[in-house]
Amino acid sequence: MEQLAWILWVLLGVILIIAEIFTLGFVLFWFGIGAFAAALAGLLGFGTIVQFMLFAVVSIALSVMSRTILANYFSHNDENAYKTGIDSLPGQIGTVTLASKGALREGAVKVYGSTWTAFPVNGEAELIEGEKVEVVSVKGSSIYVRRAERELPEWRKEH
Repeated sequence: MEQLAWILWVLLGVILIIAEIFTLGFVLFWFGIGAFAAALAGLLGFGTIVQFMLFAVVSIALSVMSRTILANYFSHNDENAYKTGIDSLPGQIGTVTLASKGALREGAVKVYGSTWTAFPVNGEAELIEGEKVEVVSVKGSSIYVRRAERELPEWRKEH
């Protein structure tokens, strides 16, 4: 039976590589290559222990190397990331549609066509209807704003 063990390794390798098609991790492929390495060892007449050791060493080494190479090649820097949705709101300019009221100075601000519950950041005056404000942060379904310090581009000014 030990003479035919290489066939089982080849079958395992093929199954693992095919299974990789249906997963997202890109790990099973390396274990499939490890199974092929073990099959080669079995074909050359090495024992079962050597085959398992070769399978483990090759699979783990390829997995670690690919993680290192892919992590360096596909770095996850936020400086080049394109922000969408809520992540894109801080720094945007909105218009106060409902002046501050109540103890928390709650108001409403329209940013990109959506109206948000808004609060002035600490130390800021109350929100005045029609004024331009800058979104500082988003917490839950509310935004925190301050008066816009920078001038709006000419094409965005209301006439």
